[in-house]
Amino acid sequence: MSGKPKLYYFDGRGKMESIRWLLAAAGVEFEEEFLETREQYEKLLQGGSLLFQQVPMVEIDGMRMVQTRAILSYIAGKYNLYGKDLKERALIDMYVGGTDDLMGFILMFPFLSAEDKEKQRAFIVQKATSRYFPVYEKVLKDHGQDFLVGNNFSWADVHLLEAILMVEEKKSDVLSGFPQLQAFKARISSIPTMKKFLEPGSQRKPVPDDKYVETVRRVLRMYYDLKAN
Repeated sequence: MSGKPKLYYFDGRGKMESIRWLLAAAGVEFEEEFLETREQYEKLLQGGSLLFQQVPMVEIDGMRMVQTRAILSYIAGKYNLYGKDLKERALIDMYVGGTDDLMGFILMFPFLSAEDKEKQRAFIVQKATSRYFPVYEKVLKDHGQDFLVGNNFSWADVHLLEAILMVEEKKSDVLSGFPQLQAFKARISSIPTMKKFLEPGSQRKPVPDDKYVETVRRVLRMYYDLKAN
C-alpha cells in the first residue's frame, strides 16, 4: 500500500465526499482510484477488499477500511479532530449525526426525476431551516465560541461546513436568517486547509452530473427509480 491514503469510489461526491473533506481538513494528501466499470467493482469484491460488498473503501495505515462512519471516526481520531475527551467526542458524534441526517436528504438527489427533484429541493431547504440549522445557530450563540465543540476545530465543524455549502447549492440565501452560521461559514472556510480544499483544482468534487449518475447506475446495476421524501 502507498504511504498516502487511497480512496476507492466513483469520480463524484456520494458517501466518499465527507472522507475527502476530512482528510483535506487534516492537511493529508490522498490518492484516488475511480470506479468506472462493473469489472473494477467485481475485482474488489472477488479480492475480498469490500467487507460488506460496498464502497467507499479506503486504504490507510495498512488497513482496507469500509463503512463511511468508521472511516471518518478513524481519520478524526488520528488527526486530532475528535475532541480532547469522551464528553467532547460524544458532542462531536451528536452534531455529526444530525448533519448526516440532513446530508442524507441530499445524497440521492441526483438520481431523482426532474419532478421529484423540485419536491426534494423544497424538502431539503425546509428541513435545513426548521430542524437542523437552528440547532447549530443556538449552539454557537449560547457558547459564543468559534467552533462547535471545545473551542477547537473538529470533525463537527468540517461536516457542518460541507452540509451548509450543499444546501446553499439548493437555495443560495438559505443562511439569511442565521447570522451565527454565516459567521461560522466564513470562519471555517478561511482555515488554511479548508481554504485550499475550496479552491478550484482541489480534489473536492462538483455537483453530481448525469455522467456521474449513469456511472453509478451502471457499476452498481441500479435500474430502479428513486422517489423523493
